[in-house]
This record gives sequence, structure tokens and C-alpha cells, in this order.
Amino acid sequence: MSHAAKEFTPLNIAVLTVSDSRSLEQDSSGQLLVDRLTEAGHLLADRVLIPDDVYQLRAEVSRWIADPAVQVVLVTGGTGFTDRESTPEALLPLFDKQVEGFGELFRQISFTEIGTSTVQSRAVAGLANRTLVFCMPGSTNACRTAWDKILGEQLDARTRPCNFIPHVAFAKDCESRG
Repeated sequence: MSHAAKEFTPLNIAVLTVSDSRSLEQDSSGQLLVDRLTEAGHLLADRVLIPDDVYQLRAEVSRWIADPAVQVVLVTGGTGFTDRESTPEALLPLFDKQVEGFGELFRQISFTEIGTSTVQSRAVAGLANRTLVFCMPGSTNACRTAWDKILGEQLDARTRPCNFIPHVAFAKDCESRG
């Protein structure tokens, strides 16, 4: 059975930037994601920038996961190896299912762009309460790669043979979430 539709289905997407050094005005990675998702026809549900703190990350993403109006959360930053980078540790416990293929494919594509440095990417994704959460590195180029080569297609109901749209909840489904 195909998971593709004939028409585009706009999603409500929240964007979270994890950074100890940038402000929202300096956030080119988050802005690229906002631009890409709105150009594709999706709706920006919310946009927040927070410091790299496990508990603030969990709280913000949990708020969106619990909100029946948010279908997707895009997180940029906090996926590297420095002591302060903790996005995977913060968010993996929230996932009902992990989307292993996202990190694997992201690193495969990134290898052609940055070589073996891609092994230091801890890009992860998962499904939590029928909300998709994608965590990618904080660089603008990494966000461009993730959206242009993976997310743009997988968040489009017309992509064949399958896409993520059947797995997310919509407002009419909110009674069944949980």
C-alpha cells in the first residue's frame, strides 16, 4: 500500500534552535528551516531559541509533543561532541519510536559534503505522541542538507512510495492522541 497522496498536506512545524552563543536574530540555521518549510507550503507553529540544557530542551519539545496542533518539531544544534551538546541525550527518552534511517541517511549524504567529519554528527529523529522530531546539527549547511535532501520530500504527502504524513496526528485526530 502506498503512503502517498495526490495533494500536498500542510503541516504545523515548530523550529527549535539550541545555542549558547546565538540570538534569534543571528540564527541563520533556524531561519533557513523556517524559510524552507514555509516555501514548501507548511505552517510555522512556533520558533524558539534556548541554551543547550537537557531539561530546557525536554521541556520545550515536550510542550510541542503534547500540543495536538504541532505535527513536526525541527531541532537544530546540540548534536556534536562538546561537553555542552546534549540534544540526543535530552530527546531520545521522549521518543516512542526512533527513526534510525534519518541519522544514517543524513550522515551518508553529509559524507559527500564534509567527508569523514560526518561521523561526529549525532543527528537523530523519532516519533513521540504522533509528533515527528528531527534533530540536526546547528550549522546552516547541515540544516540545508537535512531539509533539501531528506525532510522536504518525507514531509510531503505526495512522495512515493511512502512518506511520514500518515504517522502524524492532525487536529481532528487529537482525541485519539496519547
